[in-house]
Amino acid sequence: MVPVVAAAVLVGLLVAPPLRGLIAYFAVPEGEPWCGACPLCGRAVRLLAPTGRCPGCRGRLGAGAGTVEAVAAAVALAVAYAADGPQVMALAWAGLLGVVLGFVDGRVRRLPHLLNLALLAGVAVLLGVAALADGRPGVLLRCLLVALAVGALLELAVWARALGPGDSPLGFALGGLLGWYGWSVALGGLFAAVVLAGLWAVLRAAAALVRRRPVRGLDVPVGPFLLLGALTAVLAR
Repeated sequence: MVPVVAAAVLVGLLVAPPLRGLIAYFAVPEGEPWCGACPLCGRAVRLLAPTGRCPGCRGRLGAGAGTVEAVAAAVALAVAYAADGPQVMALAWAGLLGVVLGFVDGRVRRLPHLLNLALLAGVAVLLGVAALADGRPGVLLRCLLVALAVGALLELAVWARALGPGDSPLGFALGGLLGWYGWSVALGGLFAAVVLAGLWAVLRAAAALVRRRPVRGLDVPVGPFLLLGALTAVLAR
């Protein structure tokens, strides 16, 4: 068990620098160009150290120091714990891009369609390979049906302006992944996401009241909670 934990944490730490670079690249407000270089010195940014600072001018870029490393290591450990079949590669892919999507949504309240498309394409291909390797091609139909159901449900919320436009594509991709495990796991993932997002909103409101500050609009980023809910459902199945 200890070697597995150590290996998972090591993998998380090794993938953190490119994940940091992607977070810095995509974490820009809607309508602005992607951040391919440091806005202070113009140096191209692809890999970032745990400090989250530009290697050229030492200016702050992307996520806070150590945060991506901690989350990436935790996700890698969760994926290793949940590994029980060929679908683990799809779960790992969702975990990698999920770290980026979660941080980007948390910082600028958007889920870039390019990242959602990469997540969806990777999950679809890897689940297809897993189904063939496991001799269960029929499971792909359930994955598709769950993806359509989750995506449609979240799209209704988007039409009602309760969610952002990137949440339904993310739900479609996560629904396909959870469909491998069954309808109950997918429902559990949605339930966990709603509960976690609600708890976060309540905690934010309570913190504002304690500090005697006005409780402004609870602009909760839904993407991180969809991702966390999906992972929770897989671990708890």
